[in-house]
Amino acid sequence: MNAGLTSLLAAALAGGVLTTSVLTAPVPHDPEPPVKRQRTQVKGFQRGLRAGVHLRNSSIALSGNGLVGKGLKSDGYRMPRPCWREPMMTAEELRRKRVTERKQDISLPPSERGVSNEAVEESRRKLGEKGMWWGPAANWSDPGAEACYAGLAEPIWASDGTTPAGGITAEQLLQLARAALTVPEPKIKLSPDAKSYVNLETWVWLESAQTTPRTVTATLPGVMSATVTATPQALEIKSGTTDDRAKIGKDCGTTGHPYKKGEEFRCGVQYLRASIDQPRKAYTLTVTAVWNVTGSTTGGDATALTYAPIRVSASRDVPVDEVQTIVTN
Repeated sequence: MNAGLTSLLAAALAGGVLTTSVLTAPVPHDPEPPVKRQRTQVKGFQRGLRAGVHLRNSSIALSGNGLVGKGLKSDGYRMPRPCWREPMMTAEELRRKRVTERKQDISLPPSERGVSNEAVEESRRKLGEKGMWWGPAANWSDPGAEACYAGLAEPIWASDGTTPAGGITAEQLLQLARAALTVPEPKIKLSPDAKSYVNLETWVWLESAQTTPRTVTATLPGVMSATVTATPQALEIKSGTTDDRAKIGKDCGTTGHPYKKGEEFRCGVQYLRASIDQPRKAYTLTVTAVWNVTGSTTGGDATALTYAPIRVSASRDVPVDEVQTIVTN
């Protein structure tokens, strides 16, 4: 990390744009009050699949319309390594923090609380050098986060232009954004809607709001950012019965085709038999929305990745009746 990026990071962390979490508290009558660090508290957790992102005391910010919200679902993607180091403090900031901790340590005799120790001296020796202390962070919604985080332990000094062991990479930031990405659960539209009939074509499509691309951007201020984007790729249909009882129109494009009078039937199901003998007297139609996922980064070692598609499904009952015909002379 060069000097310009270091200065920009320090300015971003001190500028009040992130949710505040005080790392140290001022000591009364201390001529050198400790620096207040600002950290994001991000929650993007999908309980149903135990997925998403939960950051504590990290400088990384998440944004975008693909974060967890009402009607949005995670596919359970997990980061290969859910912990990392990121630049957290300058030499002076860590020195002040350690001095304050020494003064506030009630486990020490009062005569030793103002006395320097090795930790304080270690941070003092970095004064005047160009660089940052890199500390541990993790995605705490990941089951492997605690063990991974514990392995990173204390902060590590890194001179400008270098990255310490375990330092976050552009690819890892991209994986974090991917773990936070969600897409809408399919909302199925049918025509006819309430009931279909034998040999009648039942059109299938998704609500128009579900065609909007979804993005999540993870940003380490002043260093790099990563964005993943999910766009509709295909719509798949399962009739809920065997091929001798239903024909599927598979030309669905990305989100199916709404019914329009006079247009050719392309996407949906034509049931060939009534559903009276089925559970609940209906066929269970299942629609799967397939989303293409790509990602790219800026800053750091720029990289681009293509992920496996996200697949989310929904089902609904389709009762199918038959029209009785009486032929007379």
